[in-house]
Amino acid sequence: QVQLVESGGALVQAGGSLRLSCKASGRIVGAIAMGWYRQAPGKERELAALIRTGGTILYGDSVEGRFTISREHDWRSVYLQMTDLKPEDTAVYSCKMVLHTGAQFWGQGTQVTVSS
Repeated sequence: QVQLVESGGALVQAGGSLRLSCKASGRIVGAIAMGWYRQAPGKERELAALIRTGGTILYGDSVEGRFTISREHDWRSVYLQMTDLKPEDTAVYSCKMVLHTGAQFWGQGTQVTVSS
């Protein structure tokens, strides 16, 4: 089993920055991707950013150019640097890990609130 714990969510003014962290523990064997998804009230969960083995990175359209994902080499941590935050970035941000078996694990999420 893999446990994921997010941190770094906060209330921030529009135009500000935040850095989210996700720490992974447990049996991490064959991780192939880690990423951040977000869900705003009344909306579907959407991809914010995902990093795969080999370095492939995907960003959601609405965050590209403002958010940067990075990870530790051992897959024990993944980070999301968020800049130029907008009120529409307000959401619960959750960390996800995917193993080569197809197993997926989620964290509990961390709240990001951007005031205008």
